[in-house]
Amino acid sequence: MAETTSRQKQSQSGQISPFKKQCSLAARRWQLYLMLLIPLIYVIIFNYIPMFGVQLAFKTYNARLGIWGSPWVGFKHFQNLFKSATFGRLMYNTISLSLYGLIAGFFPPIILAIAINETTSRKLGKITQLITYAPHFLSTVVVTSIVMQLLSGTGIVNTLIANLGGKTINFLGDPGKFKSIYVISGIWQGVGYDAIMYIAALTAISPELYEAATVDGANIWQRIWNVDIPSIMPTAVILLIMSTSKVLNVGFEKVYLLQNSLNQSSSEIISTYVYKMGLVNTEYGFSTAVGLFQSVVSMILLVIVNTISRKVTETSLW
Repeated sequence: MAETTSRQKQSQSGQISPFKKQCSLAARRWQLYLMLLIPLIYVIIFNYIPMFGVQLAFKTYNARLGIWGSPWVGFKHFQNLFKSATFGRLMYNTISLSLYGLIAGFFPPIILAIAINETTSRKLGKITQLITYAPHFLSTVVVTSIVMQLLSGTGIVNTLIANLGGKTINFLGDPGKFKSIYVISGIWQGVGYDAIMYIAALTAISPELYEAATVDGANIWQRIWNVDIPSIMPTAVILLIMSTSKVLNVGFEKVYLLQNSLNQSSSEIISTYVYKMGLVNTEYGFSTAVGLFQSVVSMILLVIVNTISRKVTETSLW
């Protein structure tokens, strides 16, 4: 009995605690932790530290007193926002533009990925992927400049319309055409990049599934419908959930660059409104309140859509 107890004590003393094991593992793989530290510092500096400025949504900012010393006003800025005559138009323009882009931009990357995956020429698939992927690397300023040049009064599109006997159209001056211009140009710029996720999901499909479908007599369309689409559906659902959370976060730069006094009735969204109120009119408290409202609604939408997806498709972010 004494010998057994002595052996147990020796074995226990020889064991390394889990904490020491983790420290030893971290010491051996310090390069990986160093790589993790860089994006972590970035997130802390640019995402978490600015959260202290959110208190401006409940204050009247005074430059002399600073953020911490400025007087509290409670929910005054939120009340002014909801009572504002422009609030309804801002919400409508932001939501309609975002949903338009979300719906119209959902299927083109899937179709492109399936087409590249099904092509028999590997070289043709690589060239197609390169051509469609290249516009993603163009800056927003370059893209808007291209759009404005193409759709101007003397641009290629109006020149072609005039040569065909039609009447030139003021595309960028028509509020009804702004959303289509924004969405179509966005699809052109991002379809190749968005298709990468789906191409990766398609390449992970086991060749045995295609062989089994071919043996069962399935043609190419039946293989796409019964093999490809079900395989990429989880990826599509995850990307859709993430996109839904950005319904109110429509890109500011492109909208602002395409905006003018003629199309402002349909192009004024929350992001451009926050910029004008905060930096142009120096109403920092009010603009912060608008931005906070935008973030809270986006978070609520993310939770709702994720919950629905988890119950309906059993695929979710958490």
